[in-house]
Amino acid sequence: MPAPVDDCQPDDPQPHPTGENPAPEPPLLDSAKLESVAEDARSSVNERYRRYLPVIQFVAEQTQFELEQIKEAVRPELPSFVTRLINELVQQGWLIRHDGAEAFCWNRSRGPFCPQRWLDDKLLGSQVKNQPQQDRPRERLMSVGVEELRLAELLAILIRSGRPGESAVDAGEKLARHFQQRLDRLPSAGRLELKSLSSAIDVTAYCQIMAGIELGRRIAALAGMQPRLRINSTQEAIDFCQQSFRRLAEDRKQEEFHIVTLDTKNQVINTHQITVGTLDSSLVHPREVFRAAIRDAAAVILLVHNHPSGDPTPSRADLAVTERLVQAGEHIGIKVLDHIILGNPNALSLRAVGQM
Repeated sequence: MPAPVDDCQPDDPQPHPTGENPAPEPPLLDSAKLESVAEDARSSVNERYRRYLPVIQFVAEQTQFELEQIKEAVRPELPSFVTRLINELVQQGWLIRHDGAEAFCWNRSRGPFCPQRWLDDKLLGSQVKNQPQQDRPRERLMSVGVEELRLAELLAILIRSGRPGESAVDAGEKLARHFQQRLDRLPSAGRLELKSLSSAIDVTAYCQIMAGIELGRRIAALAGMQPRLRINSTQEAIDFCQQSFRRLAEDRKQEEFHIVTLDTKNQVINTHQITVGTLDSSLVHPREVFRAAIRDAAAVILLVHNHPSGDPTPSRADLAVTERLVQAGEHIGIKVLDHIILGNPNALSLRAVGQM
């Protein structure tokens, strides 16, 4: 076994012989020197690998053990080095410490432990960029939606970047394991508590996690205070459109066609502008109308457009567009509740006048 070197403690900086701080040296640009630096870095990793391997292999061979037993078996390795290694395995959830004793056993629920793979992750880094693109948290969010991400992946996105030997995904996994059954405690966790779980939780990562939690809390509070409006009658549909699309009736510049998306209880989800200009069946295509409805997971839609003349009497084009959209909605399973035409000061419901 190689002679122990405590590589976890940085060397103290030595004062300059003159007592003054030396001027910074220019960066080394010579390719031979850069290769020498890279070779030194590889050599350092290899040296650390050789130091860790016999210790971690011996620990992996034990079913249950005491800390002093490991320290004695791997002499002349430094006891402090062994202690740090065992504590790291405990923090990662690989080892379980028995209450009130320096005795440990493996956490079989985490699966089989591979010393070589563990060392590769620690010394070479299990960085996010080395993962297949489809497995990266941000890419998965964009491809499958945020609701499909695991807690660890959501945390990894907030943490954003890792540290040598520990990626943001690693940090997310550690926090997720720790708070899995007590997620409500995460908002009150202090920076030092999160830092003790993962070295990747620096000030920036901590602030991003807390900001994300607070933003979600404020949105949830607003959603709770503002119940969604429900449209159950023709008059309620007219009242909603006259209030929400007041600008269309008052500006009287040009026609605009919008839809209101609703859920299975006729509660308003969102509004979408579809076209601007004279209403025509060639402009208001079902594809554009129902694309917005499908995106909102709507069960029902309400059509609305304005007449700049101020007269809400429906035109032939209005009736043709309505009929086409009703038929398209029947085919894809999204009901067209009504078509409201806004004039000034009156509005008209096509369903109320028997045109639907």
